[in-house]
Amino acid sequence: MTKVLVTGADGFIGSHLTEELIKQGYDVRAFVYYNSFNSWGWLDSVSEDVRNSLDVFAGDVRDPNGVRQAMQGCDIVFHLAALIAIPYSYHSPDMYVDTNVKGTLNILQAAKDLGVSHVIHTSTSEVYGTAQFVPITEEHPLQGQSPYSATKIAADQLAYSYYSSFDTPVSICRPFNTYGPRQSARAIIPTVITQIATGKKEIKLGALHPTRDFNYVTDTVEGFISISKSDQTYGQFVNCCSNYEISIEDTVKLIAQLMDADIKILTDEVRMRPEKSEVERLWGDNFKLEKLTGFKPKTALQDGLERTISWFLKQDNLSKYKANIYNV
Repeated sequence: MTKVLVTGADGFIGSHLTEELIKQGYDVRAFVYYNSFNSWGWLDSVSEDVRNSLDVFAGDVRDPNGVRQAMQGCDIVFHLAALIAIPYSYHSPDMYVDTNVKGTLNILQAAKDLGVSHVIHTSTSEVYGTAQFVPITEEHPLQGQSPYSATKIAADQLAYSYYSSFDTPVSICRPFNTYGPRQSARAIIPTVITQIATGKKEIKLGALHPTRDFNYVTDTVEGFISISKSDQTYGQFVNCCSNYEISIEDTVKLIAQLMDADIKILTDEVRMRPEKSEVERLWGDNFKLEKLTGFKPKTALQDGLERTISWFLKQDNLSKYKANIYNV
């Protein structure tokens, strides 16, 4: 079996990716963030047969020695470990540089030295900033409108530099706004669902006018895997998106409709980004992904939202969220 390492396997997308790789017959080493509780994050919630199939490594991507040890014997590395909350990056940018930039450097250097067959580095649509043209192709200018996006731009360029300088087989996957079961409440869709599910009639939100390109998590996962199977993606930046644009306000209204909820939306200033940091428009072009890998997203927004709502409405899942507190 092909041995793969997934960094950030304890997170939202990482746990779904880990599950799917196990189902497809890969030998998976899950790199989780070390903690004294011995928590594996969302991997603690997956089925027992998946957990029993995992080789779990607890560490920190900021530690080059731990990273090198975790990557020993691995053919493919999916690098998802990162700090991703944009508001938190405003007051703790040092942590983002250490994790997103230096952590990525540790992955790349170990991959180069160990001769890893393929590294799939995770970027983000936030590197594009507010769209200058739509749909956004991979040739769109990069704009670091938040410390988070700036560190991801830096990490992307480091990844590309290892391909161009050392011929390290690196692909850069740029997921747009992934959503689905297990997503943290720092994101808009879980924020709305959890507030409605806990009986709130007045929903506190930030800006409503920006548009986003939402991609259901199973499609993002399949996008990652399809990139890993194609040597045509070496040295390439590849969008992973739905090619469908919707405003935050219309997304909230659709969720309320699907949950049969009569709500009032309140603007919460705490949840607003600084004006010049707000990404006003995201709408991605997924032509390159299909061209290089043959993969196209399969899940329509309403279908994905229905699945997501169904997961959150299960009490065991909803109880893990604090709907009364703003999740930075």
